[in-house]
Amino acid sequence: MADKLKAGVIGLGVGARHIDSYLAHPDVEVVAIASRSEDPRSAQIPERFPAFKGKVYEDGMDMIANEKLDIVSVCVPNFLHKDLTISALKAGANVLCEKPMALNASDAQEMADTAKQVGKKLGINFSYRFNYQSRAMKDLVASGVLGEIYYGRSVWLRRRGIPGVNTTNHGQWFFDKAKSGGGPLIDLGVHRLDFALWLMDYPEPEWVLASTSDRLGKQAAAASGKVYGVEDFASAMIKFRNGATLELDASWAANIREKELQSTRLLGDRGGAYQYNINESRECEIEYYYELAGRQFDGKLHGTGTAPDSYTLFADAVRDNTDFLVKPEDGVTVMKILDAIYESAANGAPVKIG
Repeated sequence: MADKLKAGVIGLGVGARHIDSYLAHPDVEVVAIASRSEDPRSAQIPERFPAFKGKVYEDGMDMIANEKLDIVSVCVPNFLHKDLTISALKAGANVLCEKPMALNASDAQEMADTAKQVGKKLGINFSYRFNYQSRAMKDLVASGVLGEIYYGRSVWLRRRGIPGVNTTNHGQWFFDKAKSGGGPLIDLGVHRLDFALWLMDYPEPEWVLASTSDRLGKQAAAASGKVYGVEDFASAMIKFRNGATLELDASWAANIREKELQSTRLLGDRGGAYQYNINESRECEIEYYYELAGRQFDGKLHGTGTAPDSYTLFADAVRDNTDFLVKPEDGVTVMKILDAIYESAANGAPVKIG
């Protein structure tokens, strides 16, 4: 291509990963970064990104208004996602927005509708789709060896890991519901929810029954003089119109043995599959369970490999005008389910979707 795609990134937390990947992409030029001066990471931009030669903005809206961008990455607190995304789309940029897509399904739908109206790409960074093991599991499911999937369970539990309380690298906006939309369900569970739905080909949800707890979070926050306004644990059963069921659990604080526990299990009428993290880390392995010649067998993915990250694939999709792996509609569906989970937990009763 004659000219490189011009990219701008808003936010320097997870946004740093976007910047690194775009800087490494042969067809992308990072021309702008937006980060508030009070963020100590702003002063570190020249040292952290020596290849970056563009302009640093104090405000993301100013960056969008003053730069003609092909790609904008939105990597800021959840309550800012909608307005920045819609502004960037209307300014002519394609947008890769961090998860969760928005604070609620209504905002997410507005973002998706805007992308469609202006003819630009909107990707949601459900990053758990973009690793070697996850792509291998998707290929396993797509091959049909599991048969019809009728049950799933997807989990992300931490023993203690409340942002801004047990960790020092996050702001307190995480447990301000007006800014975050919720706690570990919308922060961690959103990844495991999308991953399971993706493996199951995004069946249409019918109803949700859920509960949440904030006991441990409130105790920990109070001990450090902070106000805690979200859940620290959430559990839900999601029923789909095709008859399948998915259970979802997420926590920032739970009395479990492991420091970090992640897993996604699928049961089909021909086989089962299980992805789980190892050594309490974010590295994972995959196992496959099946019957052959009247006997029960276990299989396991051997070897390791690499897969392109979401940022590279989004840039490729913009460059080549092809589909990105995560559609805006996926993000909207996830938000509809999350809304229903919070509503069910608040009301103590099942909530129908759609």
